[in-house]
Amino acid sequence: MGIKKQLGMGVATAVLGLSLIGGGTFAYFSDTVETSNTFAAGTLDLTAKPTEIINVGNMAPGDSMVRDFELHNSGTLDINTVYLETNYTVEDAQGDNSEDFGEHIVVEFLYNVNNLDEVIYQTTLAELQEMTPEAINEHIFYPAIGDEGLAAGDSHDFVVQFNFNDNGEDQNQFQGDALNLEWTFIATQGDGKDI
Repeated sequence: MGIKKQLGMGVATAVLGLSLIGGGTFAYFSDTVETSNTFAAGTLDLTAKPTEIINVGNMAPGDSMVRDFELHNSGTLDINTVYLETNYTVEDAQGDNSEDFGEHIVVEFLYNVNNLDEVIYQTTLAELQEMTPEAINEHIFYPAIGDEGLAAGDSHDFVVQFNFNDNGEDQNQFQGDALNLEWTFIATQGDGKDI
């Protein structure tokens, strides 16, 4: 055999030996397993019954009416806080209003304990419309619902009395007027927790 053949054979043998050594280092037992995970988000679902706040005609100064709402957590997550946004519009029948009709409607938020109505907070619709939702929670929902909030599946009665304030002065400008009130209840969850 020539020198070139011997050298070629030597290189081939060396490469074969290295590949066997290298291949041998990868010869071990192995196993794999797959896991599947599901992340499902819970729901916040606050419902209020009735959905119509109040529908009263022929109000006169000094009149009052009580409305009882049931706030219900129909979701799967606990509600930590409830906020209330107030918006209203006034239909000035005669076009002669010099004051906001909402300043003459006093709202009393009541807490019903053992058939004894206790006023939690009192304000006018005009003031209520200007308040932040956080302030309303502090004055109204926190005293009524408390730290616990509204657990999934639980309900809470929310009692309100509307008063057309008789201020002892001429209120003729409001004859025939209408006030259209819209309340939006906003529920928020609490802090996340380890599950």
